[in-house]
Amino acid sequence: MLRQIVDDYLLTQANIAPEKLTDPNLKMVDLGLDSLGVVEMLFEVEDKYGIHIENAMQFQHMTLSDVVKHLEQLVHSKHGDAMPALAVAEKA
Repeated sequence: MLRQIVDDYLLTQANIAPEKLTDPNLKMVDLGLDSLGVVEMLFEVEDKYGIHIENAMQFQHMTLSDVVKHLEQLVHSKHGDAMPALAVAEKA
C-alpha cells in the first residue's frame, strides 16, 4: 500500500513516466525530482500514516525501493510493528 502511495504521487503529481518506476536501481534524484518534490511526496506519506519524517533530503540519493523500505520501517516503528489503516483526509 505504501509503495502505491509513492508511485501514485510520482505518476500524478511529479509526472514521472511509469516505465521509470520499474527500475529497481533508479534513485530518486534520477527521477528528476527536486528537493521540494521529495518533501511533497513525503508529506503524502506523513499525512496518510500519521508519522513525522526527519531529514527528508536523505531520500534523494536512495533507490525507490530503499525509500519505500525506509518509510515502511518508520510506519511500523510508530505503530507497533503494524501497518495502520490509512488516515482519510477530508477534501473541501
